Amino acid sequence: MEQAYLDLGRKLLEEGQVKGDRTGTGTRSIFGYQMRFNLQKGFPLLTTKRVPFGLIKSELLWFLKGDTNIRYLLQNNNHIWDEWAFERYIKSDAYQGPDMTDFGHRSLIDPEFNVRYKEQSRLFCEKILKDEVFAEKHGDLGHIYGYQWRHWEKKDGRFIDQINEVITAIKKTPDSRRLIVSAWNPEDVPSMALPPCHTMFQFYVYDGRLSCQLYQRSGDVFLGVPFNIASYALLTHLIAHETGLKVGEFIHTLGDAHLYLNHTEQMKEQLSREVRAFPQLILNTEKKSVFDFEMDDIKVEGYNPHPAIKAPIAV
Repeated sequence: MEQAYLDLGRKLLEEGQVKGDRTGTGTRSIFGYQMRFNLQKGFPLLTTKRVPFGLIKSELLWFLKGDTNIRYLLQNNNHIWDEWAFERYIKSDAYQGPDMTDFGHRSLIDPEFNVRYKEQSRLFCEKILKDEVFAEKHGDLGHIYGYQWRHWEKKDGRFIDQINEVITAIKKTPDSRRLIVSAWNPEDVPSMALPPCHTMFQFYVYDGRLSCQLYQRSGDVFLGVPFNIASYALLTHLIAHETGLKVGEFIHTLGDAHLYLNHTEQMKEQLSREVRAFPQLILNTEKKSVFDFEMDDIKVEGYNPHPAIKAPIAV
């Protein structure tokens, strides 16, 4: 099954159209691509490079809590959203440190700037952890995923808990074609630190199995997509557990699937490696609701990947 992801990486290298992008990094891109993963055959945590499962767990649990503040992530040693929170902070009137704007361009031409940026970001994260008032003001990322999943705001001021509603619908009307959760709220997009890349997902029940299809408008194939595959596979397992179903497929549909130009050599290295068996996911079956799960309730067994491959993130 991992071959589905590797085929996408190879296609981008061989056929991707060179395009500019918001970050100024440049990409090889294709529009419209689909991968399928049979969750009965193992948990799709890539083996051709180590993918940190702890980060995937903590981010998904963060989404499911409806949280949008990076403090919970930092408390779980998860730094994957730091850049977006820090970027909002350095553009605010509260920031009094050295000039950190125009990061994308300056980081490419000024190594000393990178050092200063990393130090200021480290200090920012330390303050988020230590100062609850500071965290409340500067750690929030706006109405991103967790907010839309759990607190979609209605015109009358009330809220829709989309996750709770879709779980209820799976239990009561499993043949429904409306088992959908959307993170793309056009009204809130301008206020988000990063508009949702994985914009909506739909569940499908057949023969006692729960499948999930994700539509992702934009996918950073080397860094982001491996996380997305594992995250939505985990979400499917959690909801299948609560609804008394087995898992079926995870179908990953991408809009703009892209490989950043500065990830080219990393992707080539990954493609040169031999695929290994996927691990198995182990859930604490004493937990009945997806909202009750904590980090220690979710584990993988038999994960034997190749070493991690480092690559810069485009902000």
